[in-house]
Amino acid sequence: MSPAALRLVRSCTASLSPRTFARSSSALPSRTWQPRRHYSDAKPADQQAEDGKEDGASGSETAETLSPEAAKLKEKETEVTDLMGRLRYLQADFLNLQRNAARDKEQTRDFAITRFASDLLETVDVLSLALKSVPAQYAQPVEKSSSEPSSPPPTSDSKPPEAHLRELYQGVELTQRQLLQTLFKYHVKPFDPTGDSFDPNRHEALYQAPVPGKQPGTVIDCQKTGYLIKDRVLRAAQVGVAQESQS
Repeated sequence: MSPAALRLVRSCTASLSPRTFARSSSALPSRTWQPRRHYSDAKPADQQAEDGKEDGASGSETAETLSPEAAKLKEKETEVTDLMGRLRYLQADFLNLQRNAARDKEQTRDFAITRFASDLLETVDVLSLALKSVPAQYAQPVEKSSSEPSSPPPTSDSKPPEAHLRELYQGVELTQRQLLQTLFKYHVKPFDPTGDSFDPNRHEALYQAPVPGKQPGTVIDCQKTGYLIKDRVLRAAQVGVAQESQS
């Protein structure tokens, strides 16, 4: 071996001496093994209770901070409910008022002539009595036969009294008919309850009499005709009523 190679080997062995190993080992940090502990994220029951109390306290604090606004909102909702109820009641009252006003207006229009028509009925009664007082043979007009020769109309002086009576009867009958037609235009109509059952709302009993073959309470005679204006009684009919016969 050459001298240069020997110097190289010596230098290498000198670098690997025990002192060098001791220095290098002392320079490194010492590591000791320690057992590891594993921790759970779950909290104990006591800590959870405390956390719940803290959350409740924080929630109550939030509710206390929002309570004025919630109270105002609740108050406004109550006020709106009250106002809506009043509005519905007012609408119902207004509709009822409209219906009542329309009905009153219609009744006022239909029954406006009630008093005037009642006064006219007395005139109709007088004309009816005048027609009833004329004998039946003079109530009918005289029929002329076609075989009789035509003659000039007689003057008022040459007419017999019976002819004047017939003309008077015809004039009174025409007047009564025209008056009844005028009353018909305003829904005033007569009714004769003869043969009907007695109704105290429509009939006025003048007398009672036992009549064989008639059921008690039946109208047997109409002394004065009754009148209706629409469905309302304008004047009750004056009638005689059948009475139960005493055996």
